[in-house]
Amino acid sequence: MLIAFDTATPLVTVALHDGTSVVAERSSERPMKHGEHLQPMIDEVVREAGLTPADLTAIAVGAGPGPFTGLRVGLVAARTMGFALDIPVYAVCSLDVLAIEAFDSGVVEGDFLVATDARRKEVYVASYSAGVRVDGPAVLKPADAATTLPVVGEGAHLYPEAFPNAVGPLMPSAGWLARAVAGERAELLDPDPLYLRRPDAVVSPKATRSLL
Repeated sequence: MLIAFDTATPLVTVALHDGTSVVAERSSERPMKHGEHLQPMIDEVVREAGLTPADLTAIAVGAGPGPFTGLRVGLVAARTMGFALDIPVYAVCSLDVLAIEAFDSGVVEGDFLVATDARRKEVYVASYSAGVRVDGPAVLKPADAATTLPVVGEGAHLYPEAFPNAVGPLMPSAGWLARAVAGERAELLDPDPLYLRRPDAVVSPKATRSLL
């Protein structure tokens, strides 16, 4: 049994895959509550399937890119669970999950982009061909990533002037993350966050010196 979750966006998403299909899935309704929502949602999907944590055999987690705080919640939880249960942890670029869902659902074909909200009036963006990443991810101003190709993800809907051909889905789904890992559809990464820029909160050099 594979438990999958992603905290790279404002909403938490969790799913359980039995090796054949997704048997349970949850998405949070309130944004920016990663620490409050993740563990209860994991518990819910496990109980819904009539299982206990001891029945889990692997973990899949979204590696981002995404905001530092939310992304850290998911990666730390995945590593902690993996260690406690002695099961493998597989990370996947969250943009790849969006690309696989869009391609497999027939929303896109051929060349397209995935763009998610990076805040600061920027987007996380990567290029794909037939669902496979060929470039990126990178963090860019929308104008620098502008294209007339189809663009999957929330970033395209936030900046229609740069991405006039916006299509769904908007945010990564844990169900599709689970399918990507179970079917070996995406590059499997170590469970480390894909940070494309420094965190918003950093220790100033002055503060560092005061601690020495």
